[in-house]
Amino acid sequence: MTTILVVDDEPLITAFVEKGLRASGYMTIAVHDAASALHVLDTATVDLVVLDIGLPDRTGLEVLGEIRGRGNDVAVILLTARNEIESTVSGFEHGADDYMTKPFRFEELLVRVRARLRTVDAGASTARIERGGVVVDLLTHRVRAGGHEHDLSTTEFRLLETLMRNSGQILTRQQLLDRVWGYDYDGGSNVVEVYVGYLRRKLGRSSIETVRGSGYRYVG
Repeated sequence: MTTILVVDDEPLITAFVEKGLRASGYMTIAVHDAASALHVLDTATVDLVVLDIGLPDRTGLEVLGEIRGRGNDVAVILLTARNEIESTVSGFEHGADDYMTKPFRFEELLVRVRARLRTVDAGASTARIERGGVVVDLLTHRVRAGGHEHDLSTTEFRLLETLMRNSGQILTRQQLLDRVWGYDYDGGSNVVEVYVGYLRRKLGRSSIETVRGSGYRYVG
């Protein structure tokens, strides 16, 4: 599943963008400052970044400059409350792929997101993740393990994909809630444990390790 990182220090805008992207079939990760954004890009697979220029610790342009300086060519759409031509030019000079001025309609943002991901989507038929004998097809949502195909619910699939994309890394319960269920999820307190249990029953107990007091780690 395509993952989009949303970086904005305004919770209402972040929630608005995340809700629309998730409803359109994308996985989202939301953070509210530059340091967190760079950390996510260092530790997770991200296909596109929606990046606000006005962040509390550094400007979005500085973040974009660092992203490109690291050789990361992830697609970036800048958001800003300013509409001066200087800001637009500066954004493209720093390596932005597109640019939108607040306020905006979500439909317009979605068109731009899809345009930037078109190349990724065109190759999605061959996209898959394979770790420890488990194969996840990102287009068909089919999962094979132990020579058998397993039917997973949408939530099970998102959880497995998140764990496998970060294979070998410990993901806390809160990180999994944010990435799979959304930061504003207010469901049962043990929902992560329940769904890890579902996956273990289907793929084998050894595939997902519980790191006591820390979280979960995919080990295959």
